Amino acid sequence: MAANFKFELVSPERILVSADVSEVLVPGADGDFTVFAGHAPVISILRPGVMTAKLADGSQTRTYIHGGFCEVAPDSLTVLAEKADDVDKMSGATIAAHVAQAQAIIDDEDADDDRRYVAHTAITHLNSLNGMPN
Repeated sequence: MAANFKFELVSPERILVSADVSEVLVPGADGDFTVFAGHAPVISILRPGVMTAKLADGSQTRTYIHGGFCEVAPDSLTVLAEKADDVDKMSGATIAAHVAQAQAIIDDEDADDDRRYVAHTAITHLNSLNGMPN
């Protein structure tokens, strides 16, 4: 049985998840990575994507992260998300609204390449949640 560690997912509005988990798949800026108990200390920027946490009771949570950063310690993971949505509660209309916001960034003549890249990544992940082609 895998060892558990403390996981907290925090948005500007509130604490979204505070639980013991066995692993968390994190959408890092340089690619996805999985955190287990005993992980080396890391601080990472997050890109838009789905964060999956396997809770100690065997269930899992899937949360769409709009960006932010995380701090990994051997006995904990803290995620500070710019915005986060429970994937199971996202409607097609919510996903479409997020896609439209990201598309507006891509279409903005004043947006820099980094913002456009993040917006494109968001659209790719959001469309996959909605079952649409990327």
